[in-house]
Amino acid sequence: MRQLHKLQNGTDVRGVAYKDENSNLDITLSTEDVRIIAKGFATWLTDKLKKDKIKIAIGMDSRVTGPVFREACKEELINIGIDVFDCGLATTPAMFMSTIMDEYDCDGAIMFTASHMPYIYNGMKIFTKDGCLEKSDLKDVLDVSMSGNFISSENKGKVEEKNLIEDYSKVLVNKIKKGVSSKENYDKPLLGMKIVVDAGNGSGGFFAEKVLGKLGADTNGSQFLEPNGMFPNHIPNPENKEAMKSISEATIKNNADLGIIFDTDVDRAAIVASTGKAINKNALIAVISKIVLEENPGSTIVTDSVTSNGLADFIEKNGGVHHRFKRGYKNVINESIRLNEEGKDSYLAIETSGHAALKENYFLDDGAYLVSKILIKAAKLHSEGKNIVDSISSLKEAVEGAEYRIKINKKDFKPYANSIIEALKEYANGVQNWSEVEKNYEGVRFNCDGDSEKGWFLLRVSLHEPLLVLNIESDLEGGCNQIYTLLHKFLSNYELSI
Repeated sequence: MRQLHKLQNGTDVRGVAYKDENSNLDITLSTEDVRIIAKGFATWLTDKLKKDKIKIAIGMDSRVTGPVFREACKEELINIGIDVFDCGLATTPAMFMSTIMDEYDCDGAIMFTASHMPYIYNGMKIFTKDGCLEKSDLKDVLDVSMSGNFISSENKGKVEEKNLIEDYSKVLVNKIKKGVSSKENYDKPLLGMKIVVDAGNGSGGFFAEKVLGKLGADTNGSQFLEPNGMFPNHIPNPENKEAMKSISEATIKNNADLGIIFDTDVDRAAIVASTGKAINKNALIAVISKIVLEENPGSTIVTDSVTSNGLADFIEKNGGVHHRFKRGYKNVINESIRLNEEGKDSYLAIETSGHAALKENYFLDDGAYLVSKILIKAAKLHSEGKNIVDSISSLKEAVEGAEYRIKINKKDFKPYANSIIEALKEYANGVQNWSEVEKNYEGVRFNCDGDSEKGWFLLRVSLHEPLLVLNIESDLEGGCNQIYTLLHKFLSNYELSI
């Protein structure tokens, strides 16, 4: 049996699933692997819940290998007596909601997706009613899968086809209606607004018709709504410059009030102002933070480690507490949950990548729910003749930013990387006008207040690769290069590719 643990990528299973003639990569996630892992999950969940009969929902994004994987998964599950809700094309957040929504009430869910990765990849995100499996839980599932000791049944499970996207869209529609609370136009609160959607040929195309259209918005000019697992137009990824350029141009071309872009499986999103200005990363965090703080004054906003100083000031000036934590959306979400358990109100956990999870929504990172919250605010502002960008007019954004991904030329790279970070602390503390940032949970972060710098840097170890990742921002043109020059001098002493 293959070593399935090599397929674990944090809280997901992920691998090369499609042999492309233009790629020399071999398949690492096969249909047989999917069959085994599906049975492993069903066995693990049955034992965990101590139930004789469980129900699992399955769905997929638009990837070319999705249909084959979904069918194989369904076949294996029903053969061992599991009832299956086949949700077809779906989003990752909606698949979790299949464990929550009354008309579904599934014990678990499996989503076939590899997020924003190229079309040759696929993977599995696995849920219980508690959310996405933690790393340790997924390892346990793979342990069971490797053991081959699966549950069995004399009776096959039943299959029911469900239109999950239709049902989940109704949840979002009702959320927006109630949020806007327009007495004059309750059923069509987005009437008079022009909103374009870019789904990048992933799973998010439904949002234009089934949500925005139902609420009265004009969505003409929306693009790449049709699912196409080859992603022929651009990578569905709010962090991708080409993708953001595409939705920005569409917003301007169609004279839209707002542009919306989703990643492949809709657990991430970003928006674009009517001017074509991209509202992602720090700006997106600012928008949703302001909304959350208006509803929950004093809330702690948990972000990842690379957020800007300007964002921290914005959150604090709007009555919030900024808690900058580690990279990794599960790290951010779990930290927010931990704070709540300690009695510290935290209603939002969000990464600069666009993963945003709200306490009111099960701490589920859901791009469609995030956008729905923003649309409520946007509709209210529109009725006042304002735009969503007006809500963050006081956000101070850096003049320039840079990211360097530095290869570590050591086999045992993590101890070496950590030794570099410790040495950098000593070096940087000796640089005039540099000061170490307190309460930093990842790598090393310094503010750089020299006259030609006016910025900050963060050096951290990549979560999964033998890399040091260096982020720099500056409020001055040329400031990033000034900071990098001093860091390059230090890093050149180590076995790195810089």
